[in-house]
Amino acid sequence: MTLIPASASLSSDPDLRWGRQRDWVWRGCTVRYTYLRCLDPGRMSATPILFIHGFGAAIGHWRNNLQAMSQHYPVYAIDLLGFGASQKGAASYGTAVWVEQVYEFWRSLIRQPVVLVGNSLGSVVCLGLAAKHPEMVRGITFINLPDFTATGMPEVLKTVAQPIGAIAKWIITFPPIFIPFFYWIRQPAVIQNWIGQAYYDRRAIDAELVTLLASPPWDRGAARALSAMVLSQRQLPPEYTAKGALPRLTIPMLLIWGKQDRMVPPSLAKKIVSFNPTIRWVELDQAGHCPHDECPDRINPLLLDWLSTCVPE
Repeated sequence: MTLIPASASLSSDPDLRWGRQRDWVWRGCTVRYTYLRCLDPGRMSATPILFIHGFGAAIGHWRNNLQAMSQHYPVYAIDLLGFGASQKGAASYGTAVWVEQVYEFWRSLIRQPVVLVGNSLGSVVCLGLAAKHPEMVRGITFINLPDFTATGMPEVLKTVAQPIGAIAKWIITFPPIFIPFFYWIRQPAVIQNWIGQAYYDRRAIDAELVTLLASPPWDRGAARALSAMVLSQRQLPPEYTAKGALPRLTIPMLLIWGKQDRMVPPSLAKKIVSFNPTIRWVELDQAGHCPHDECPDRINPLLLDWLSTCVPE
C-alpha cells in the first residue's frame, strides 16, 4: 500500500471530506451516518473502516481522517443516538444501547467484518462491540480508552460512592438547576473553552470545529437527551470493561494516547495494555485527547501503516 504523504492535498469540500450524510432509522429514531467509497479501484473489496466519535462529538470530528482513509478503504462513520445529527430526547442511553445501535447499523448496511476506530466514548463502544458481537470486528484502534474501572476501586469506596453519585445526579438533573446550566454550557464560547481542555495544540481549534460541536446542543430534545444520559450513566457491564473484555480478544488492536491528554490520564494506558499484551501501544507527544483531529498528519499514516500490516487483505 502506498501511504498518503502528510503534505498531500485533500479536498476542503465537506461532502468529500466526510461524505454525503444519510439517515437510517433504528427503533423509531433517526440516526445519521456517512459512507465514503474506496477511491482505489483495486481495493473496492477491502475491509471497511467504521469510525465512532467521542462524547459530545459527531461524524464531523473525523473531518481530517475519513477522506484520507477512503483512499484505501471503504469508510463509514456514525452519530451515536443523542449526539450529532442523530435523534435526541428522553430515551435510554449508555454503552449497552450504543453498542446495540452500532451493531444493528452494521447488520443492516455493512454486513461484513470491519475495523473499528473509536475516540474516547467511541473507544468504549468499540470494546463493547468486540466483546458482544465478535463476528463484526476484525480489528480495533482505540484513540484513548476512558475505562476508569481498570484502575480498580476498593469495595468500601464503591459502597460510599454509589449513593453519593445517585444524589448528585438527581441534583444536577433537577430542572430548575439543569435547564439554566444547559443553556449556559451550549454557548459557543463555553464549548470553545471546553475544546481547549481537550486539545494540546490550540491552532487546531478553528471556527469549523467550534460550529461542529456547538450546533447539536441547539437541536430539539438536546437538553432532555443530556439529562437522560446523566441519569442513565451506570457502571460499565463487566463484559464491556477493559478488564473483562480485553483478555478474551485475539484481534489486532492499536491503542493511541496523547501524552498531554488532560481528559483521561495517559497513565491509564499502561494498565489497559496489561490486560492484553498483544495491543500495540503508541504514545504521541504534544497531543491531547483528540489527536485524530489535532494532528491528523501523524494519526493518518500511523493508522494506515497499522492497517496494512495487521489487517491484510
